[in-house]
Amino acid sequence: MPKDKSQQTKTAVLYRMVMEKHLCPYGLKSKDLLEREGFEVEDHHLTSREETDAFKKGHGVETTPQTFIDGERIGGYDALREHFGQEVPSEDETTYQPVIAIFAVAFLIALGLSWAFSGSIFTLRAFEWFVAISMCFLAVQKLKDIEAFSTMFLNYDLLAQRWVRYGYVYPFGEALAGILMVAGALLWISAPVALFIGTIGAISVFKAVYVDKRELKCACVGGGSNVPLGFVSLTENLMMIFMGLWMPARALGWI
Repeated sequence: MPKDKSQQTKTAVLYRMVMEKHLCPYGLKSKDLLEREGFEVEDHHLTSREETDAFKKGHGVETTPQTFIDGERIGGYDALREHFGQEVPSEDETTYQPVIAIFAVAFLIALGLSWAFSGSIFTLRAFEWFVAISMCFLAVQKLKDIEAFSTMFLNYDLLAQRWVRYGYVYPFGEALAGILMVAGALLWISAPVALFIGTIGAISVFKAVYVDKRELKCACVGGGSNVPLGFVSLTENLMMIFMGLWMPARALGWI
């Protein structure tokens, strides 16, 4: 008896580059996706540049990998994801994923430090570590490409627009303040730095977003990010203002 359609093996044909010095990552992703979707993959390796160029010319395509299902060309990895109903974000689409990752990992590290030093995750120092570590992570994102960051920063920061070099100084100041606050040392340096850059930043973001109603990308996680300017950047600056006031006040026994 013929198999029920639901039990019949689904087959896909995949052409991908598998060379001695190059293994196409999107080819591997396409194969993995097809297998997870229940397909048996007829996997064809393109083992040389000449073979790859001949394949692209013969099928009228510009890239590999290429997937075929039931004789129909689906396309590359992104096209395959779309075929299976998965979301494929565009390059310009806004996202909060980098910020979520930074704050989530910083939070977990802070809890880990609190547990290691005090035996409890629910401590005041855990909260301080969370904010300080978040500042360090955000500074690292900016320092990865300080030129791109400073360019994007000039779109809205009021001080950087008057003194361009401030865009290069800012991430170092944020990193310095964050590191010193993690250590709980030299508060006479870290607190004024955090308070200064946080205040300027908060005013700049508030003016650009809530007064001028401009739609800009945030430089808070580095240049070239797709994080929209607004709540996230304002939160970053308010956190620095808070720590610039909180840490000295606690050290002096005022709270």
